[in-house]
Amino acid sequence: MRSKTVFYCTECGNETPRWQGRCPACGAWNTIEQKEAVPASKAAAKHASGAAAALARKPRTLSQLETMDEIRFPTGMAELDRVLGGGCVAGSLVLVGGAPGIGKSTLLLQICKELSRHKTVLYASGEESEHQLKMRAVRLDVSAEKLYVLSETSMAEIREAVSALKPDVLIADSIQTLYNPENTSAPGSVSQVKDCTMTLMQMAKGEGITVFVVGHVNKEGAIAGPKVLEHMVDTVLYFEGDRNTSFRLLHAEKNRFGSTHELGVFEMRDDGLHEIPNPSEQLLAGRPLDTPGTCVACVMEGSRPVLAEVQALVARTSFNVPRRTTEGFDYNRAVLQMAVLEKRGGIHLGTCDVYINVVGGLSIDEPAADLPVILAAASSYRDVAISGETAAVGEVGLTGEVRAVSFLEQRLQELHRLGFQRVLIPLQGSSKISAPQGMELLRVRNIRQAIAVAMD
Repeated sequence: MRSKTVFYCTECGNETPRWQGRCPACGAWNTIEQKEAVPASKAAAKHASGAAAALARKPRTLSQLETMDEIRFPTGMAELDRVLGGGCVAGSLVLVGGAPGIGKSTLLLQICKELSRHKTVLYASGEESEHQLKMRAVRLDVSAEKLYVLSETSMAEIREAVSALKPDVLIADSIQTLYNPENTSAPGSVSQVKDCTMTLMQMAKGEGITVFVVGHVNKEGAIAGPKVLEHMVDTVLYFEGDRNTSFRLLHAEKNRFGSTHELGVFEMRDDGLHEIPNPSEQLLAGRPLDTPGTCVACVMEGSRPVLAEVQALVARTSFNVPRRTTEGFDYNRAVLQMAVLEKRGGIHLGTCDVYINVVGGLSIDEPAADLPVILAAASSYRDVAISGETAAVGEVGLTGEVRAVSFLEQRLQELHRLGFQRVLIPLQGSSKISAPQGMELLRVRNIRQAIAVAMD
């Protein structure tokens, strides 16, 4: 008897009855692959144990539910705890994504040193042998009695090890290498990734184990595998960084237990990752002073103000259509601000190429960086430097007005701590803001006034 087959998308997991060149769900090209359909009898047997466990549970009212006194516990890295929302949550499923070699495994192995002091940790690796894990642990100075290592790719073997050891924390590295023996698909396929993640989620929720899962990213920068993987987990962390620099940035794309706006900053060294508690000082290190085309911005990453240097280069174009290039700043917003600068600021950029860069690998997506981008471009166009002791904070509207921003007092305190003496701020909404000692607040109404004050 001929087995029934279905076609699925390797990007989003959508199933179709026949092969197509383009996925109708996510629009990706050449991602449809063929697999055998799971018979109904096998599917029913597969979920029989889960159904039996579900029948044993009864609905309860909210008042009957018990709260845990210590729902969170620290990982030993304050930057990771900040991104997680204050520490790990017992029974949570955390997905850590990033490019190969960026430092995901290093980060998780380093937190094992602190976690294993009070909890039992099982590190299951499908990519490295136990000897390789030992060598990396020695290099990172990680040693603990309650840290157990398992080099295995079978989900059944990992499940048996969890049942025997009963760990408090489980680390699965990586989800693309694990497979379920009951599933005939190849490891890393959509069905395998979904099955293995579902098994890990059942262990996390049913037994109260905190599970960390490592996931690689594809060419587009998204976590490889079906998009449903991100919907199944509680927290999605992205580990990013430029390979040409030693800085690594960790941020939450999804977090059911905290904010998604926090940012963790690390530095990769020979002995592992080191936390950067004051990233502003690192991002501004080596900043050229009194040089045209640069301005300091202060953006909020969650509850933390971070200073970043915005650079702009305006040069006469050799083409019919001038170029606009950005790095670390949204391209469409940069094009919009250049149009505002030309229309409302009186600076003609129609025959000039504009290049904008945020130094340090930081990506800025906050409106408060509009004014520094405008000032940096105007400074480069006029070839007039903005003082190295001057910074700017403000959102710019389409009519050229400088609008108010949130958390202005926290931004000013951070600027004052790093020695800035002049700060351009919006006139609107700043009447009750007092300047820290030794700092001059330059309140501006529009970008014409801001350009004139900054280059005075």
